[in-house]
Amino acid sequence: MKKLRVILDEREVDGNPFQPDMWRIVRRYPLTNDVNFYQARAVDVDRTLLMDYLPGQFVMGSVSGDGEAPFCISSTPSRPGLLELCIRKMGTLTETVFSLKENQTIGIRGPYGNGFPIDKMEGKDILIIAGGMGAAPLRSLLLYALDNRDKFGKITYLHGARTPGEMLFREEFMQLKERDDLACLLSVDEDDTGAWTEKIGVVTKLFDEMEPIDAANTYAAVCGPPVMYKFVIQRLVGLNIPKHQILMTLERRMKCGIGKCGHCAIEYLYTCMDGPVFTYWDVLHMKELIGKGVSDNVIA
Repeated sequence: MKKLRVILDEREVDGNPFQPDMWRIVRRYPLTNDVNFYQARAVDVDRTLLMDYLPGQFVMGSVSGDGEAPFCISSTPSRPGLLELCIRKMGTLTETVFSLKENQTIGIRGPYGNGFPIDKMEGKDILIIAGGMGAAPLRSLLLYALDNRDKFGKITYLHGARTPGEMLFREEFMQLKERDDLACLLSVDEDDTGAWTEKIGVVTKLFDEMEPIDAANTYAAVCGPPVMYKFVIQRLVGLNIPKHQILMTLERRMKCGIGKCGHCAIEYLYTCMDGPVFTYWDVLHMKELIGKGVSDNVIA
């Protein structure tokens, strides 16, 4: 976070903390029918080197005339030089981003937010549960842990999607299944291809396929659609993983990224600064972070 403060201070001296840097798209390709993957490098090479971030942080992406929006970072800081974003077509801005070709530019400012507590997670077992678009930010954490394999214990990755065609990074994760230092379990709600060779069912069914875990020595990271959290958290609490070691990546109407507009404020917390990574302990004490469906129906 120190590097982030340096960048913000430099911009404040220039008089505009909202001024983005221009990043050139060096590669783009579709992951699903409505999700594209982008690799970008700063036009100003020094900015690329200054992009020091934690898995779980986000950036604000913009196109002149079409506004800006928060995008999670899918790349890992252990592989510097490129910024990777996974973007779903949802409105005017993202439609414009989808029209951008390689060599064109997009505005980027950040990184922002509170990422995963990597220092605390070192030496621990890591359990990652992704659903749908949740694979985008959790890919950053997974790749970071694999790139620093000697710093972490057992790594388990659970990934669920509605269909094989909607699974982000499907081929990449299928290749990861071949590694002997990672347990990678994949499932889809239904197979619309007839060729799916992995599990069929909701992501929580993959818990039954896992090896036993050492709960006190495990950090769990979760990201997915709202309906998924309730059932995943129930399973994690049932495994006796400490509440402060259950990490949830949440987004809530982030607009400015630096705590100025108050748009994402929940009581005394700002999702753009105190999140998007929260512990389950945070959620228990601030139910509005994710809704009563999770915090009221999970064993406290």
